[in-house]
Amino acid sequence: MATDDRLTLALPKGRILGELVPLLARAGIEPEAAFAAEDARQLRFATNRPALDIVRVRSFDVATFVAFGAAQLGVAGNDVIMEFDYPELYAPVDLKIGRCRLSVAETREIGERDDPARWSHIRIATKYPRITRQHFARRGVQAECITLNGAMELAPGLGLCRRIVDLVSTGATLAANDLVEIEQIAQISARLIVNRAALKTRPEVMAGWIDRFREAADAP
Repeated sequence: MATDDRLTLALPKGRILGELVPLLARAGIEPEAAFAAEDARQLRFATNRPALDIVRVRSFDVATFVAFGAAQLGVAGNDVIMEFDYPELYAPVDLKIGRCRLSVAETREIGERDDPARWSHIRIATKYPRITRQHFARRGVQAECITLNGAMELAPGLGLCRRIVDLVSTGATLAANDLVEIEQIAQISARLIVNRAALKTRPEVMAGWIDRFREAADAP
């Protein structure tokens, strides 16, 4: 089979893989054994589908791989999709996994007496500067964003800022760092994303995979 006939599916590393594996199985995709090995160093994996390979990359990189055509399909949270806003991406299926929320949190000390309605300018740590600025701009608040890629909850305690925007699941990490959630920006879940050019040039194949993932997501 020619290389051009192959498809690449980009998947995010991390905790969501545990939810992804059964969904892939329902979609008829079985990665090679090394995919499940915690000590595996390879990033590209064969599957039981001769024309489909999997690459495992950082969650923020999935959208870039698909947008620029290095992968034709991918799985990314709508937080990533909103932050990059690539016009080349199409997100046709909510996979109903990786559910959490994107929220604003601040130190418990100021949270008890703070009124977000009175904000005009805030400094905030986040790895979502685009979403954060847009969210606050809609209500006339200027957000000065400090971009961090991890350990967001440490920022207020170390005096970097008073507030953060980050993903929240149970809220336990916030509580452990004496932070409180004060505002929700968006509900988050994983989506199937596809490259628009691939969808135009290979409509039948791509539509077939979209249908498979939709059925897998809807399965009880």
